[in-house]
Amino acid sequence: MSAERTVASSSAQPRQDTQAPPGTFVVAPREATARRAGASARRPARTRHPAAAPVAADCVAALLGLLLLDDPRQQAVLAPLLVAGVLLLNARGRLYEYAPLPDTLGQVPSLTGRIALAWSLTAVLAPALPWSQPLPLRTLLGMAAVQALLSCCGRALVHRHRRTATLRRPSPVLVLGPGDQARGVAAALLRRPGCGVRPVGIVSEPADPAPQDDDGGADTAADPGPGLPVLCTEDELHRAVIQNDVRAVFLLAGQGPGLTGLLPTLHQLGCDLWELDPRCSGAGHGPDGPRQYVAGFACRPLTSAAPPRPGVGKRLLDIAVSGVLLLAAAPVLAVCALVLRAVEGPGVIFRQERVGKDGQLFTLLKFRTHRPADQQEAATRWSVADEHRMSAFCRFLRGTSLDELPQLWNVLRGDMSLVGPRPERPFFVAQFSQTYPDYAHRHRMPTGITGLAQIHGLRGDTSIEDRCRFDNAYIDSWSFWQDLCILLRTVGCLVRRTGS
Repeated sequence: MSAERTVASSSAQPRQDTQAPPGTFVVAPREATARRAGASARRPARTRHPAAAPVAADCVAALLGLLLLDDPRQQAVLAPLLVAGVLLLNARGRLYEYAPLPDTLGQVPSLTGRIALAWSLTAVLAPALPWSQPLPLRTLLGMAAVQALLSCCGRALVHRHRRTATLRRPSPVLVLGPGDQARGVAAALLRRPGCGVRPVGIVSEPADPAPQDDDGGADTAADPGPGLPVLCTEDELHRAVIQNDVRAVFLLAGQGPGLTGLLPTLHQLGCDLWELDPRCSGAGHGPDGPRQYVAGFACRPLTSAAPPRPGVGKRLLDIAVSGVLLLAAAPVLAVCALVLRAVEGPGVIFRQERVGKDGQLFTLLKFRTHRPADQQEAATRWSVADEHRMSAFCRFLRGTSLDELPQLWNVLRGDMSLVGPRPERPFFVAQFSQTYPDYAHRHRMPTGITGLAQIHGLRGDTSIEDRCRFDNAYIDSWSFWQDLCILLRTVGCLVRRTGS
């Protein structure tokens, strides 16, 4: 299962190579990760679960509307049908998508229309359900009206909370474009703090030397910018995004080839890209649909750089399968631990820092099958499956992948997933990110015990480039069914003793 079994260079490689040069993937140390996590925790809740509050408001409104029915059994039968219909229709109408400054009144027509449609479908299906009967028209209209009123009031409270939180803590953004235009847009955004965003830097190509006046001094009046730092290199861009926790970047038209080359870096850093029109042309609709407005500028989201969101299904699968396997494999874990203790001595569990989703570090657990000479060797040398220093039992554990069983605890904790790219050590992540441009894209999704690359035989002494390609293909084409297929094929690999 593990990618760390490839024969690699000797541990004599200098330690300073662990630092990735500008333009490669950045692995945040634990303390930096904690600071970033803390900053995210102080944000409004919408950054993590933007749809949770309006979904809850719609569910409560639907259930309260059903209270007008006299028969509790009919309420219990109709409640799942009504709630499912309302949520599906609202999701179809994009009523759960996040907006920095949501407009409650603007959603009222769409919201009430979908509630009416959901009640119409419920009334049609009600006679066919057990313990249910046709709904009188007067009762039907009353329940739909009550639900519409409660749903609008609930959304108004949710939106009010969001607007207050957004205005109190506006989202940090970067403005990317030609120097003069970018400074003008940044200044306009700073003049309108109510727009919900706060520029923290300008991404532009190096400017020409400032013109001088007749006395030989710089003409300070020639730069009316807002005093924000101008970021011209990938290294500066990395630091600005990480230090300010930037999640969005506004791209101005005509940014030039030099700035366009920075877009892959922004993708790697997980920034959402928005195309902003600095000309204020007033075009309300673009080729991709209606635009949004920020401080009067028309903008539209481009392809999101955020990693795919598999949803709760993947996490529920991880919890269910890892929990069941931990219970079922408890005797096997105990036997392996006892034999290892007798053969190899104390310290049967091997702990090592690995790079997970978004470059965050976590402690991976395995059965210890090899004892490195020191921490330097453990961090910078890939272990070898047929290491001559291993005992026969340790080689058996590796050959059968039983040494990976403790990682089920990592899955249950949420450090990893059952299926995903294999996690690697920070030393090699920095090294491979420099050598293979697409390697850093593997960290868009949680790492896994097994993955698409492993079931295609890409383990051991195989190509890192091929693994990277398979891992990114898995992420780009993710589906719940694909995860199930990979798990089934992994079981087949283990049974045939080919590994995974």
